[in-house]
Amino acid sequence: MELYFVRHGKTEWNLEGKYQGGHGDSPLLPESLHDISLLAKRLEDTEIDHVYASPLPRAKTTAETLIKDLHREIPFTVVRDLREFDLGIMEGRKFSELEKEIPEVIYAFRHQPSDYDYDLIRGESFEKVAERTTKAVQKIVDENNGQGSIVIVSHGAALVTMIQSLLGTKVADIRKNGGLSNTSLTHLRYENGEYKLIKWNETGYLNKKLESSDTI
Repeated sequence: MELYFVRHGKTEWNLEGKYQGGHGDSPLLPESLHDISLLAKRLEDTEIDHVYASPLPRAKTTAETLIKDLHREIPFTVVRDLREFDLGIMEGRKFSELEKEIPEVIYAFRHQPSDYDYDLIRGESFEKVAERTTKAVQKIVDENNGQGSIVIVSHGAALVTMIQSLLGTKVADIRKNGGLSNTSLTHLRYENGEYKLIKWNETGYLNKKLESSDTI
């Protein structure tokens, strides 16, 4: 089974350097619609049996736009547990402000997950996100009998945690391959009960130089 993980298109808050999390949201930028069309072109020769997405508007809209741009009838399902981390009091706040107020929390979230103090920001732990997202993916795999090709549209931090956990990576090493960019494609293969990484954070089809605000 082939699994293609897509991070949602870039949003207004991404551009402004704000945390969105599992409750916050902001509209996709106009340029993101173009990027999604380029993703569709990248996937035009790939058979896709089903698309799944987080219920948050930025991910759901990305998935719906991708299906439309592929010009195919593809089943689409929203899965609640594919949503982004609950970031508590960080949601809607600027990266730069929080780096000054709670530098140790922000550093751990981005670089040292095992030291992340989620209680301090009244948020969700890496372990909790790993548990709910991997269960969601495994349920999707089982519902498709471990066969075919699917697309899963979700969020930067949740996807990194989800994918690395599926690959058996420990929480302390979840950031080892870096982050994921807006409208990026990460490819896993499921075979004989195991997940194997084929491609991490593919973005070449976007034909642009990525900015720091594109990746988390």
